[in-house]
Amino acid sequence: MIPTRPRRTHVPQPLDPAAVRTWCALALDALARGRAEIDTINVFPVADGDTGTNMHRTVEAAATALERLPAVPRTDRAGTDAAGGDRTAAGDRTATAEALRAMARGALVGACGNSGTILAQLLRGMAEAYGAEDDPGTATAPARDGAATADAELLRRALRRAAESAYAAVARPVAGTMLTVATAAAESAARADGDTAAVARAAYAGAGEALAATTGQLDVLARAGVVDAGGRGLVAVLGALYAALAGEGRPPAPTRADVPAPAPAAGAPTGGEREPRAPEFEVMYLLDAEDDAVRVLRARLDALGDSLVVVGGDGLWNVHVHTGDAGAAVEAGIEAGRPHRVRVTHLAAAHGRPGPAPVPAPCAAPTRTAPAHPAPDADPDAPAAPPPRAVVAVVGGDGLAGLCAEAGATVVRSGGGPGGVDAAALADAVLRTRPTEAVLLPNDPDLQHTAADAAERLRAAGVRTAVIPTRAAVQGLAALAVHEPDRRFDEDVVAMTSAAGATRYGEVTVAERRSWTTAGVCQAGDVLGLVEGDVAVIGDDVSRTAADVLERMLAAGGELVTLVLGADAPDGLAEGLRERVRSGHLAVDTVVYEGHQRPGRLLIGVE
Repeated sequence: MIPTRPRRTHVPQPLDPAAVRTWCALALDALARGRAEIDTINVFPVADGDTGTNMHRTVEAAATALERLPAVPRTDRAGTDAAGGDRTAAGDRTATAEALRAMARGALVGACGNSGTILAQLLRGMAEAYGAEDDPGTATAPARDGAATADAELLRRALRRAAESAYAAVARPVAGTMLTVATAAAESAARADGDTAAVARAAYAGAGEALAATTGQLDVLARAGVVDAGGRGLVAVLGALYAALAGEGRPPAPTRADVPAPAPAAGAPTGGEREPRAPEFEVMYLLDAEDDAVRVLRARLDALGDSLVVVGGDGLWNVHVHTGDAGAAVEAGIEAGRPHRVRVTHLAAAHGRPGPAPVPAPCAAPTRTAPAHPAPDADPDAPAAPPPRAVVAVVGGDGLAGLCAEAGATVVRSGGGPGGVDAAALADAVLRTRPTEAVLLPNDPDLQHTAADAAERLRAAGVRTAVIPTRAAVQGLAALAVHEPDRRFDEDVVAMTSAAGATRYGEVTVAERRSWTTAGVCQAGDVLGLVEGDVAVIGDDVSRTAADVLERMLAAGGELVTLVLGADAPDGLAEGLRERVRSGHLAVDTVVYEGHQRPGRLLIGVE
C-alpha cells in the first residue's frame, strides 16, 4: 500500500500531452536517483549490474524525443485549454497518442539492455491504446456506476495493452520479472474506481506488491535476497506516472515491500552465475525490416540464444539477445533487413566473471601490419600454411585497397559501385586463401545481402564465416584496426563489430543529376553532404560542405576523426578540416588517408 503522508490539494489531470512530458521528466529523475540501487540488485538474467543505468538511458532517450515535439497546452477537466478555447476529447486523445508515440520511439531507438528494450515496448503499447479507434470490446473493464471517466478507462486500457505487448515481445517470458510487475499493475488499474490519478495510484500500488513477490518467484532472486531489478525500475516509472496525474512534484516514496533487501557482500554467491555453456555475448541492434521478416528473425534468434526481446513495429525494430554466436545474431539481422547501431557486449567481462579476455576499444587508426618474414631457420621451399582466418574487405580506390591490404585483409574492388560485386566473387576471394574461418566486410549498404549470401556459400564449403555489417569504408577500417587473427573467432568478430558500430560515417560527393533528397531537391553539380547515408547538406563548395558535415557529426561527440580523400578531392581540403578539428574540438585526433576513391570527394569517420 502507498504510505500515508500529507498531501497538497490538487486537481487530477487526464493523461494529456503536458502530463506525458511531466511523467517523462519525473520518471527520468526517479531513475537517476534510484539508478545505483537498481544496478546493485541486478542479478537476472545476468548479474551485470547495469539495469538501473540502462533504464535511465532509455528514458533519457525518450525525453530527448519528446523535447522535439511542440508543446500542447494542458487540458483542464472542463474540456478547455489554458487559453479558454474548446478542446475535443478526440483532439486531446490524438495529441496524447502523438506524445506517447514520440516517447516510445525515442525509447525504442535509445533502448539499452533487456530492461530498456522491454520498457520501450511498454511505452509503445500505451501509445497504441491512445491511438486506436474507440472499440468497446477492447476496454479492460466496464464503467462503474458512472464513476469511471473516459480518461480513466482509457488509461486502464493503455496499461493493459502495455503489459500484453511487452509479453508478446519476449520470446520466453519468465515469472518474477518486470513483465510480472507490468501485468500486476494493469490488473490493479482495471479494478480501480475514480479518475486517472486513482487508476495510476492503483497501478503503482499493485506493481509494488508484485515486485515484493518476485523474490519468491525466481531462485536467483531468492538466493541473492533481492527483488527483480527491472521490476524495481518499472515501479519507479509508474510512481512518476501517478505523481504526474495527481499533480505531485515527486513520486511517492516506495512502500516498505518495494525496498529491496540488502545485496549480498562482494564475492558472495548471488545465483547470477550461469552455466559454463551459457551465452557469452549481449547483441543489440536497430533493424529496418518488414513484419514477416521479423517473425522469421525471432525464430532464428530464439534458436541461437536466450533473453530474446524484439520490440517495435512500423518498419523499425530493436533487437536484443544473449548468445554464444554474436556473428550469427548480426547476420540474421542482415538477412531480415537493415541492421544498424549494432552493439555487442561480452557478458562475462561486463560483470567481472571469469571468461575470455574483454573486447578491446576501437583503436585510433588501422593497424599497419608488417609483412610476414620467414624465421632465419625456416625452409624457404616449404609450402605456406593456409591462414586460419581470412578477412575480405570490399573497397574502391587504390589507396583504400592498400590500407586494407596492409591491415591484413584480402581486397575485393567495388569498381565504384555494387554492380560488379556478387556473392560468388566474395566467396571465391575467401576460398582462394584456403582458410578455416572468414570475416566479410561489405563496406556498402547495397552489399549487405550479397555478403550474407556469400557467407552461406562459404559455410557450405566448410568455412566458419561471419558478416560484419559495415556500411562505409571508414567502418571497415575501424574493424580492421582491432582485428587480431590469433584471437578466438567469436572474440575477434565481437571486437570488429563493436569498432565498426562505434564509427559514425559521412561522405561528400557531387550530384550527377537532379533528384529529391532528405535535405530537399538537388541539381546536377550540387555538392552533397551525407551523414549515415542520408543527405544532410546541399551546397556549392566541397570544403564548406565538408566542414558542415564534420561539425554535424562531431556534435554527438567523438575521439577520432578519419578523413579518406577521394581522387577528385580539392587541394587543401584535409588541412582545412584538420585545423578545424584542432581549434574547435579539444582532445579529438585526426588521421588522413589518400583513398583515391571515386566518385566521392571525401569519406569521414568519427569514432
